[in-house]
Amino acid sequence: MELYPAIDLRDGRAVRLYQGDYDRETVYHDDPVEQARAFAADGARWIHVVDLDAARSGKPVNRDVIAEIACAVDVPVQTGGGIRDEASAEALFEAGVRRVVLGTAALEQPALVRRLAERMPVAVGLDARGREVAVRGWEKGSGRDLLDVAREFAEEGVEALIVTEIGRDGTLAGPDLDGLAQVLDATELPVIASGGVGSLDDLRALDRLRSSGRRLAGAIVGRALYEGAFTLPDALDAAGS
Repeated sequence: MELYPAIDLRDGRAVRLYQGDYDRETVYHDDPVEQARAFAADGARWIHVVDLDAARSGKPVNRDVIAEIACAVDVPVQTGGGIRDEASAEALFEAGVRRVVLGTAALEQPALVRRLAERMPVAVGLDARGREVAVRGWEKGSGRDLLDVAREFAEEGVEALIVTEIGRDGTLAGPDLDGLAQVLDATELPVIASGGVGSLDDLRALDRLRSSGRRLAGAIVGRALYEGAFTLPDALDAAGS
């Protein structure tokens, strides 16, 4: 299982939100580029970057920072947040990003996912409260069911689904293993888990998770790393990376 240390950007700084609430923000690093270098030096094989400002507004507030991160490290960068047209995706690839993640656009413009996936590596971000997928920086419900949406992208050429349980994100309360198993049952696409990891045992549980003969392709970790619950090398070992 691949491990993705996360850098969530807001106003150019590395932060974490509690359960996706923009009013419950913790700033962890004023220099996200330095943080990315530290993750790479500690053995990360991918870095996951989210532009929280863009996710909310659709405007590429932190694009220059993302470009700096991509240029500063030798490992691939996966990024999402506010990518709602082809020009935004192309600009990120030109900046050195290896894979883009579409969330709101995937729900509202599924044809965009198809077009982009024909030309570049694309993942779909499915951020859910319970089974309802949220959009617009997690602030609005879509009325769509997580498993139904997961099934819809089976033939669209995407590389992975990134599944976040918003109620667990930033809480360190543990991942939603049952919900993730349901997603593994619903699709044959690779699934990357996000939200709730608070211990090495959580990572081991994600690595052991099997359903329908399938396992998770990866896990995203943020707050637990920043708050010293474990080191990145130990996390990589627990995840089997």
